[in-house]
Amino acid sequence: MTEKNPDDLTVREFQAISVAVAENRGWFIALGVVLIILGVISIGAPHLTTIAAKVFIGWLFLIAGISLIVHAFLAQGWKAFLGELVIGLLYAVIGGWLAFFPLTGIIGLTVLLAATFVIDGVFKFSMGLQVKPEDGWVWLIVSGVIAILAGLLIFLGLPSTANWALGLIVGLNLLMSGVAFLMVAIAS
Repeated sequence: MTEKNPDDLTVREFQAISVAVAENRGWFIALGVVLIILGVISIGAPHLTTIAAKVFIGWLFLIAGISLIVHAFLAQGWKAFLGELVIGLLYAVIGGWLAFFPLTGIIGLTVLLAATFVIDGVFKFSMGLQVKPEDGWVWLIVSGVIAILAGLLIFLGLPSTANWALGLIVGLNLLMSGVAFLMVAIAS
């Protein structure tokens, strides 16, 4: 019979988690510090963070769109030529719009990132439950709850808060994620 701790992890699984955190403590601390610094920068300049995120995502879409278009023409005889071409054009147009018109489309991006925060929060909450009772697990759950609340706050503040709330909430999410990883490292 396998020995179990109160939270249904085998002793071996619990020890493996503890060893992994202890062996990588420096990386947990480094990640926590980097996320905290990025969070503070984002909180200090929320409007610029919003615009920077939008432009960056625009460039990603633009590059993806151009790649799809090129591939559609280079993949001779492929039956999905038209579909790939249309998707590539869609990505390129949306990417160009987001990248080259930085003050437009912020509401759409805000909705996308709000959904991302909610999903991120659910996964962090789940991570906290998975590593429980490892010291510091509560911080992952707290970070997850804050991310979920941040996503919901973005939705509730639309459209008037889109210009500044996104950058502020990105900063708070990064800051809390950094604190969570730092606490896991310190607690181990």
